Amino acid sequence: MEPEKRKLPVGIQSFEQIINEHYLLVDKTEYVYKLVHTGKPYFLSRPRRFGKSLLLSTMRAYWEGKKELFQGLKIEALEQENADAWQAYPIFYFDFNGKNYQAGQALETVLDGLLSGWELTYHVSKANGLEERFKRLLQAASAQTGKKCVVLVDEYDKPLIETMENKELVKHNKAVFKGFFSTLKSEDACIQFIFITGVTKFSKVSIFSDLNQLRDISMSMDYSEICGITEQEMRDVFMPEIEAMADEQELTVRECLGKLKMEYDGYRFHQKGMGVYNPYSLLNALADREFDAYWFETGTPSFLVARLKEMHFDSRKFTDGTLYATKRMLKDYRDDNPDPIPLLYQTGYLTIIDYSVKKAAYTLGFPNEEVKYGFLDSLMPLYTGNAGAGSGKDILTLSEYVESGDLESIRRVFEALFAGIPYPINEDPFEHDFQSVFYITFTLLGQYVQCETHTFTGRIDCIVETKRFVYIFEFKRDDSAENALQQIEDMHYTVPYAADKRRLYKIGVKFDSKTRQMADWKVTE
Repeated sequence: MEPEKRKLPVGIQSFEQIINEHYLLVDKTEYVYKLVHTGKPYFLSRPRRFGKSLLLSTMRAYWEGKKELFQGLKIEALEQENADAWQAYPIFYFDFNGKNYQAGQALETVLDGLLSGWELTYHVSKANGLEERFKRLLQAASAQTGKKCVVLVDEYDKPLIETMENKELVKHNKAVFKGFFSTLKSEDACIQFIFITGVTKFSKVSIFSDLNQLRDISMSMDYSEICGITEQEMRDVFMPEIEAMADEQELTVRECLGKLKMEYDGYRFHQKGMGVYNPYSLLNALADREFDAYWFETGTPSFLVARLKEMHFDSRKFTDGTLYATKRMLKDYRDDNPDPIPLLYQTGYLTIIDYSVKKAAYTLGFPNEEVKYGFLDSLMPLYTGNAGAGSGKDILTLSEYVESGDLESIRRVFEALFAGIPYPINEDPFEHDFQSVFYITFTLLGQYVQCETHTFTGRIDCIVETKRFVYIFEFKRDDSAENALQQIEDMHYTVPYAADKRRLYKIGVKFDSKTRQMADWKVTE
């Protein structure tokens, strides 16, 4: 009889369901123990679909005193000598997921619905004002149960992120939060524990300025692996699934582990912390036994990429090791801040790559291939117009031409790419667009062929290698294709391939700033 297939908790955010229905679980309960025994009010920022809701669901089960759910988990042993453990506390759980906040009073409607339910539970008459109602509930719940209250808030910033482009509505929702969550400070005597999660930390929202006793553990070494899955956790829990995926993909287990790491690992939330895998992508990949862009497909950063284009951000900084930020910059996002880097970090498109003790600054970059290629693929159409399948200038089509040595078709793709760069109204950022299109095109092409670029001021040198061909490109802006070819010779770019049996093409390309077109293309062997 075939053994029962193990169950992966793909998309399941209920700790109780995972335990009762025997799904696989990465045990993070030692963090819950540490949190509840060392502090009271906490805030944690992590990217979307990174396990925040499951963490809060685990905390909820703990504060409900459901000891039976924690059998065999780390917290059971840690609480063994604690006579006060596993008592039930009154819990106020705010979940801002799955709601539409585009209407002017949507946030108040959500809060009213939650408060109304609790008012029935604790037999509290409805008062005027959301904050007064919440205040009465905290006092009543504490008095009736003889226990202080636990407040858990999941994705507090959803009403702010969803309305980010509506300045008046964001301002309105901030004001609602200001009054409502200030209650947590005024009623501190009634509260046992507070844990608030979100993707971003809006530094001017009064949930943080009024509730200034919150401990932000988002970049704490002690909690850097509280969400996400470490390499060791993946190997300990999911090795049978990894072996099955390796078999399906015709890879060795070692090769499969390497591919998983390259695609989904790399998130770091402290300079000394371990890298963690995106749990949503990893679980989906193991369930499907396929490598795909699972996390990126659940939401594209259209607002962010548009802002980058508007500010003429040098996209080469994403991978050239020159993207820096301090801890203060990364932790305190302001919606009126023109710098997109804090939001890119907090939303998971950038992560910590390195840290300079001398400068007290982080070097940032893409965490993995899924994010790198997904983000640049979203950025590409802003520079070249439609670059999707069937457009004649998509990356898959270009890679096919490169693999087959079809030089004429490669030329046509580049003509189409640069013909798509829109004309500006008041300024001419063509130099920035020119460089960006090359960088994005060849980075995306690197998914399918070996593509190496070296970027210098005013010059891009790109070498593309396939099984049969080597292409050495030199692009010139307002200079001749002949000079581009001469530079290839003068800089001795072909020397490393002197004994290579593959066919080598040297390609010089001229672009004209006035016409904004590819003006000349010359090829020699």
